Amino acid sequence: MWYAIISEDVSDSLPLRKKARPAHLARVSRLKDEGRLLAAGPHPSIDSEEPGEAGFSGSLIIAEFPSIEEAQAWADSDPYVDAGVYASVTVKPFKLVLP
Repeated sequence: MWYAIISEDVSDSLPLRKKARPAHLARVSRLKDEGRLLAAGPHPSIDSEEPGEAGFSGSLIIAEFPSIEEAQAWADSDPYVDAGVYASVTVKPFKLVLP
């Protein structure tokens, strides 16, 4: 089943993000390589694809896992969690309807 991993950043998270980004992206890339990633990306803090120093307010990952427990365990071990980037992480089942 698909699961949405919705993360909200702490204030001024950009320096923390930059430090942990390579490990975070490597981990998400493994989901892609396994054919289990539907979408992934950050939420810019301003209305711009390149927010610069404004940074990001959170992230969204939609990926396939055998259970919500496994999705939660995967989300809990994200390098961004370890680096203190996220203030909160919510994992919810996701039903793909379109496209």
